[in-house]
Amino acid sequence: MDLINPSRSIEQKSRKFLKSLTRKEPSELLLVIGTGVSAAVAPHIPALCSWRSCIEAVINAAEDLEVLHPSDIGEFRQKVTEDRDLLVLAHDIIRKMSPRTGDTKPNFFQDCLMEVFDNLHSQIQNPMLFDAILQLMDQGTMVLTTNYDNLLEIFGQQQGKPMESIDLKCKEKVVQWARGLQKYSVLHIHGLFTDPCGLVLDPSGYKDVMHDQDLMEEFQELYRIKSFVFLGCGETLRDQIFQALFLYSVQDKVDLEHFMLVRKDSHDHFYKLQAEMLLHGIKIVSYGDCFEYMPQYFRDLVAQICRRRSPDSSAADSTNLSIGTACSDCVKRKQDENGDVTEKRIRKGNGTFSTNVQKIL
Repeated sequence: MDLINPSRSIEQKSRKFLKSLTRKEPSELLLVIGTGVSAAVAPHIPALCSWRSCIEAVINAAEDLEVLHPSDIGEFRQKVTEDRDLLVLAHDIIRKMSPRTGDTKPNFFQDCLMEVFDNLHSQIQNPMLFDAILQLMDQGTMVLTTNYDNLLEIFGQQQGKPMESIDLKCKEKVVQWARGLQKYSVLHIHGLFTDPCGLVLDPSGYKDVMHDQDLMEEFQELYRIKSFVFLGCGETLRDQIFQALFLYSVQDKVDLEHFMLVRKDSHDHFYKLQAEMLLHGIKIVSYGDCFEYMPQYFRDLVAQICRRRSPDSSAADSTNLSIGTACSDCVKRKQDENGDVTEKRIRKGNGTFSTNVQKIL
């Protein structure tokens, strides 16, 4: 992933937005933010650029703090350059820095993470994305992240918002978040760096959640009734945890309508991905052919979405009702779907959740 260069000003032509997205109410959306968002907001922290960069930063911190044997440092550096499952590698690193008893607390991994993410509050340089995200949250958009950092929460608190970070350990808060009762909460499905014991690095880390039928139904219902918007999520759809919680727990995905904003750096790859993702109910949308375009594109997109809620915009939209999102057939289908969801929740569901998570890309 390319980093944003703060000293580089790039203009791109005005881009069209999908009306199927801009005509959504903010409360109908669930925003999924990945490493691309953190990298855009704080470009000078290498660990925020990608999973690989984060692991490399942790290894460097372990070397500086002298909490791993030099031979282990060399081995892990070699592995991080190979094409392997980075979640498994991260788990192996944690185990090396944890007690031999198998208990993960206390451990040196927490010290390494604190070293890597030191002084985050002073690292926010390009807040455009966060301003747009908070604008959506003000109007009811839910936010989920695969990131370990809490940059969004820090920025929101600086703006006077009652931000809160939650992870999968606290079922009560997760349920409240899933039901829209935690307006300014951000769900970290991998955990947060400030609480290494809550980090989820492999399928075994979320087995309690996966076997909790009530909680799984909450996640499944969200994926059915909300439109997910993926931002800065290059690898999220490959993520086993996300797949288990959402992608492979919901049937008839072709009837869903989710959106993923991506960089179009290759025409062939982009249009192939577009066709493939439609089978999973995900519309691939390009914000441009350069990573630097993402903040401006997203800010303009949010302005379009929120504009529809202002009194002045109602007249302008009235001329387009014939091609709006709420045609009679669509409304009827959505009502039928919601009725099916309610009925399924009452029956507690009849299906079993498969533990064999597959790859979709």
